[in-house]
Amino acid sequence: MKEPDMKKLEIREFLDLKSKQYNSHEFIGSDPVQIPHLYQSKADREISGFLAATIAWGQRPVIIRNAHRIMEIMNHEPYRYISGEGYKADKGVIYEFCHRTFNGEDLYYFFKALNGIYKDHGGIEKIISKHDGDMSEKLSQFRKIFFSFRAPQRTSKHVSDPLAGSAAKRLNMYLRWMVRNDKQGVDFGIWKSVSPAELYLPLDVHTGNVARKLGLLTRSQNDWKAVDEVTRGLRELDRSDPVKYDFALFGLGIFEGWK
Repeated sequence: MKEPDMKKLEIREFLDLKSKQYNSHEFIGSDPVQIPHLYQSKADREISGFLAATIAWGQRPVIIRNAHRIMEIMNHEPYRYISGEGYKADKGVIYEFCHRTFNGEDLYYFFKALNGIYKDHGGIEKIISKHDGDMSEKLSQFRKIFFSFRAPQRTSKHVSDPLAGSAAKRLNMYLRWMVRNDKQGVDFGIWKSVSPAELYLPLDVHTGNVARKLGLLTRSQNDWKAVDEVTRGLRELDRSDPVKYDFALFGLGIFEGWK
């Protein structure tokens, strides 16, 4: 039997400790994951989480504020609003929305596409889970379906395609929220047809820098190849739940200043 790599064991112990530190209720108040925590039903959490994750780039307080604004537009009833096509009567209000390059035209299409996804496909989870292949292929198929409802050309940039090389950070973060179920109160674990073992790290500048410092990532570019590399490394630390280490890598980068 091969002797264990002590450096790897030390890294795992350190990241396990940091994951437990940041995977807590205190984390919710400063993170966009607080948005789906506003709701109790599966569909409301799916929809609100997807929309919050979609605009999760830039300053976190601004992300959270604008995500709350989207919830207000939906009268804090995401599924009822989407399924009842309430967005059709609110087009003027919706078109006033703006978060960086994500504007009201994009938001209106997202509402329309989510209506079609729940009406025609049974929801986001069913689309993700029914396709074969790894998560990059599943997400790429989801993207094709999402933009099949006569999408404006400008809107297509707001859902990433891993097969085109994107790191798809926001989609991977959303999947973490929906899939992981460790009973720590941050992630929801409401998708039962997708295993945590299938997930990929939500790679951004912070998690990437920390992963490189720890020797878990050698690729300099934050693209899907880097996501695949670092996730393979994390699976060596915990094959069943590699993305739990997102809490550690993100916390070390954001809260402890690792660069």
